[in-house]
Amino acid sequence: MRILLPLLLLLGLPVQAATLKVAVAANFKSTLEQVVAAWEAQTGNRVQISAGATGALYTKILHGAPYDLFLAADDLRPAQLVAQGLASEETLSDYAVGVLAFWNPGGLADETTLTHWSSRLAMANPRTAPYGAAAEQAAQHLDILSKLKGKVVRGNNILHTFQYVQSGNAPAGLVSLAQLKAAGIPPQQYWLIPPQWHGSLTQQGVVLNRSAHPEEAGALLEFLLAQNELLSQAGYNIPDDH
Repeated sequence: MRILLPLLLLLGLPVQAATLKVAVAANFKSTLEQVVAAWEAQTGNRVQISAGATGALYTKILHGAPYDLFLAADDLRPAQLVAQGLASEETLSDYAVGVLAFWNPGGLADETTLTHWSSRLAMANPRTAPYGAAAEQAAQHLDILSKLKGKVVRGNNILHTFQYVQSGNAPAGLVSLAQLKAAGIPPQQYWLIPPQWHGSLTQQGVVLNRSAHPEEAGALLEFLLAQNELLSQAGYNIPDDH
């Protein structure tokens, strides 16, 4: 492809656009859509986005889902795919660092409020969603899980968790900062969870070995890695190696 593509362009022959299938963690979907719009306009290629919980997407990949690129919400599943021979180690990249937030639309959002919270609280499933695992760890840090027994509203992924609060099915929740920014939620409604209260939310991407368009998938990942300003504005921290 590296030789063929420039040759076709030199000869003035048409180059067929690729359609990439990207599996992305639910928290990053809206940000990826912005990145993809710019990349499609620049390259003429197309992208089909499938969003969901990182663990659920990982399971689909194990069962043969035909994705080209996997953008996870953790740095565990992509590395596992490399170890299992299903993804390219040379493309394994940290693309963003997520930020967990306590969202309380109906009142104060601060450490004291969360520490004394005793009502329903939306949290993502910790077994499949990295933001859910981080939320569980933050709740353990504050020692509030016992009084929340039977009151935790579990979202399948962080998008569902956000929707529980947005719809009023839960009065508050632990969600991603990126979701709050994308929805235009006023800063006074949320409080950022200290990152030392939970495990890493470093988000990794990797090109899958079964990709029909590995060069284009790698190019999209490289394009994403260059979008530091967009990522910061969207509510993510930038990995140290950017």
